[in-house]
Amino acid sequence: MSARDTDEAHRVSSPLELLFDLTFVVAISQIAEELAKGIQAGHAIQGILPFVMVFYAIWWAWLNFTWFASAYDSDDVPYRLLVLVQMGGALVLAAGVPAAFEHQSFFGITLGYFIMRIGLVALWIRAAIANPDARRTPIRYAVGVTVVQLLWLSRLLLPTDARDQWWTVYLAFFVLVILEGLVPYWAERTGMTTWHPHHIAERYGLFAIILLGETIAVLAIGDSQVVSAGDRVAPLVVAGISALVLIFGLWWLYFLQPTGDGLAAHRDGSFAWGFGHYFIFAGLGALGAGLTVVVTSAGGHSRVAPEVAAWSVAIPVALYLASLVVTNLRILPGIVIHLRIVVPTAVIVLLLPLLTTSIGLVVEFAATAAIIAASVAATMVLGRRTVGAEK
Repeated sequence: MSARDTDEAHRVSSPLELLFDLTFVVAISQIAEELAKGIQAGHAIQGILPFVMVFYAIWWAWLNFTWFASAYDSDDVPYRLLVLVQMGGALVLAAGVPAAFEHQSFFGITLGYFIMRIGLVALWIRAAIANPDARRTPIRYAVGVTVVQLLWLSRLLLPTDARDQWWTVYLAFFVLVILEGLVPYWAERTGMTTWHPHHIAERYGLFAIILLGETIAVLAIGDSQVVSAGDRVAPLVVAGISALVLIFGLWWLYFLQPTGDGLAAHRDGSFAWGFGHYFIFAGLGALGAGLTVVVTSAGGHSRVAPEVAAWSVAIPVALYLASLVVTNLRILPGIVIHLRIVVPTAVIVLLLPLLTTSIGLVVEFAATAAIIAASVAATMVLGRRTVGAEK
């Protein structure tokens, strides 16, 4: 398991990495479904924090393995088996999602996360053994991940009365998140791992597509359930087309910039870029729940207020847009062409739900999709003008 070359030609995602990604589909669909249930039941606020916590566990475990594999993927038998362990942990985590949302019980989530992290620690130990000249960084990763993981397990040992107090659970979570984020900074002070910039950009792009695919799946399931009842077909057609345009526009904006080139030119900005994607991915994950609420409301099968349904889409979309710009600023100075368009678009999307009472949910949702489409077109035009001026 020797370190791979950062300039390796034609470095792309391996079939094993693609299979690894698919195990996270189950957990992502679970949390989107649970968040949608909470919104429709009038408990949107109570569902946000479990969503933030569970999505963090999914994303952080995926992120850590992705960066490790970019630097040390050997694709031998021990490597594949340790990836299998992490895939099993992802499925255990997915099984614990309902309990986390319904009963604030994070045992299943913590157990699945523990299994994934143990597999990763074993890989870091292998990397340390195989790279004696650059051993300190893998050792630091193995030690740091292990210590923090023990702290996650110790959180389950809190007395029952303390664990039932929301501030205890959430305070411990945010403290441990900070510690998790400090591990890579501490480990790579002795030397940066040899991750491949274009490989990392591709891996993040594929995860974004998985999240967008989840929203399409949610949309298709919601449409089929409501259409099968034979009610309100016309509003559903408008909502379905609008949702597809919205998803396509968000995809277009994500892949508009050459992030692989940006990471290659600004490797020192990789931490902010990699960690900042939490907000981009969380926005896409929450969007799946929002689309479920909008579709069921458009079909007349939800009692949630139209304004709440509109906000359930507007907030994730605005978070995605703002995070997309901020996250890419460090590695892509050219992203400033978005600042004039994408940021105002996020503000308008956030304000549109205020008009829901006057124009109706379906029209408001269609307007949101139209604004995203206009934002894509305007960004493309401005980008071409900027390139032309530079030439």
